[in-house]
Amino acid sequence: MASSDTFAEFVATRSPRLQRTAYLLTHDWAQAEDLLQTALVRAWSAWGRIDGDPEPYVRKVLVNVYASWWRRRWRHVEQPMSQLPERSSVDHISRVDRRDEVWQALGRLPRRQRAVLVLRYFEDMTEAQIAEAMSISVGTVKSQAKKALEKLRLDESLTLEAAHR
Repeated sequence: MASSDTFAEFVATRSPRLQRTAYLLTHDWAQAEDLLQTALVRAWSAWGRIDGDPEPYVRKVLVNVYASWWRRRWRHVEQPMSQLPERSSVDHISRVDRRDEVWQALGRLPRRQRAVLVLRYFEDMTEAQIAEAMSISVGTVKSQAKKALEKLRLDESLTLEAAHR
């Protein structure tokens, strides 16, 4: 796997899927591009040591880089407003609002819990694959998923009352 040709081929064929994962973690295309770029740079330095399919290794790097970004101020910052915007009664707009509320609720989860949910429900990975990608045990994957789902169920922005505002 040591040649630059195989790395270039990997980047060309696998980047779209990895970019999607990065976007699901960050919910920001610019940050997702930065995240994927950083992961690919790190993967390039280890390229000669990767045996078999390199995608799980690169995904693991991607998740680890994402988890380490908590130190940076790259998160979306909410801006206070003096007046609340008026809500539209158009159905497709309310569905978009609900999706946005779900994304915001995911953003309020701790990074590890959010990563577990993204990998499980958006990337359709098994608990074992998630454990390997995140360098944690399957039991930790299960407990983090359980805690994250409990927090989402209790999130006031996602309750039925909030849906009918």
